[in-house]
Amino acid sequence: MTALKSLTFTTLPKSTVNPTLDRRAKIIARLEEQKVLLREPTYMRVVRAWGKNDSGEKVMIDKKQRVLPWWSPQPNGACVSFLRAGWKPIEFEKGKAAIAVPAVDKLPSVIDDYRSEYIHPMPMGNSLGQMRNLRK
Repeated sequence: MTALKSLTFTTLPKSTVNPTLDRRAKIIARLEEQKVLLREPTYMRVVRAWGKNDSGEKVMIDKKQRVLPWWSPQPNGACVSFLRAGWKPIEFEKGKAAIAVPAVDKLPSVIDDYRSEYIHPMPMGNSLGQMRNLRK
């Protein structure tokens, strides 16, 4: 009991985890993957997962994961671009979740416009971006 009396106790600080910023950072990473996918149509994301090696022990392995495009080409040569949060497209206006792009080669500039319009830099010392609330 005397050992406990010599210790100084304090309150536990609140966790600094912010799920909203985590989702925004994930969207930023996915937008960058879309730009890579435009340059390299066979691009595959590398994810780390637990798996078994040849001897049967569990080890961390790298798996390749296919990246689906966030655009769809139209018959007239234009394309329609959209953002996804999870599996759902994000609506920019009521009932409008896509942006018309005149040509596929204009998509990188549209992706940059997404970032400049909806994602803002955080205060100094934080590398995450901040996105305006797209869903209401």
